[in-house]
Amino acid sequence: MTREALDPTAALRPRLPSPLQEVEDERFARHGVRLVLKRDDLIHPALPGNKWRKLAPNLSAAAGRPVLTFGGAYSNHLRATAAAGRLLGFPTIGVVRGDELASRPLNPSLAQCRADGMALVFVDRTTYRAKDDAQVRADLVRRAESEAAVSGEGIYVVPEGGSNALAARGCVALGHELHEVADVVGVACGTGGTLAGLAAGLAPGQRAIGFPVLKGGFLGEEIRRLQREAFGGPAGDWSLDERFHFGGYARTTDELDAFAEDFEARHGLPVERLYVAKMLYGLTELAGQGAFPSGAAVAAVVTGRPPSP
Repeated sequence: MTREALDPTAALRPRLPSPLQEVEDERFARHGVRLVLKRDDLIHPALPGNKWRKLAPNLSAAAGRPVLTFGGAYSNHLRATAAAGRLLGFPTIGVVRGDELASRPLNPSLAQCRADGMALVFVDRTTYRAKDDAQVRADLVRRAESEAAVSGEGIYVVPEGGSNALAARGCVALGHELHEVADVVGVACGTGGTLAGLAAGLAPGQRAIGFPVLKGGFLGEEIRRLQREAFGGPAGDWSLDERFHFGGYARTTDELDAFAEDFEARHGLPVERLYVAKMLYGLTELAGQGAFPSGAAVAAVVTGRPPSP
């Protein structure tokens, strides 16, 4: 039996392990700290970064069945799922937060989802908030069956952001790839699955810092829940720094944009604003505050790249 038959995602030929790029940055160097970029954004052109690591085990479990998942109007996760469906030849359904969007022209993100063959189901925000309720989810699957003309019996459901136990296990390899590379690893956090698995894969003595891009302070319990489901309990040394969300999800500020533009100019790295820029800003601030001991190596996980113009 071929590798592709055992794991259909192998046909996409991801670039793993993802490359490492050490950069000279005096904001770290003046404190005796080395900065290494973990270029997960180069794993696959259509499914970069943590989207690949979280989606791949779920798509293998789906085994070609229609995949239904959830996201907002600018969801990277929806775009990645739609692209995977196009490349691997399975139907995808995206449940989109905001029924008012159904009557508006599609933004570039949702337009790309539709171009990749994803059926879009728009729901009101109250229903969307309740999507994890078993009855609400069953109703959404039935609605998708009707609107997207797919079989409800075979639909495989992936949570918002792709974060579940399978996804967390899929991100363990990220930690393994950073053994011998860094003392501290920084990663941006949306739904927590990447940090849950990354921390579990790190070696003793390494630690991970997650930088939530949403306000609310709820993410710690979500990561603990994911680790219980994936690994049976707490795994790895991790913490969250909640100070660098810049107003919350999909929010940026002039200060953050200026920082990202400067980082791009310094290092030639296109900086995605909603996740990666916030993580890089947080690590730079922590370095300036002396949070990392002299001689330490800090790895920044680049989980995505800016959308194409």
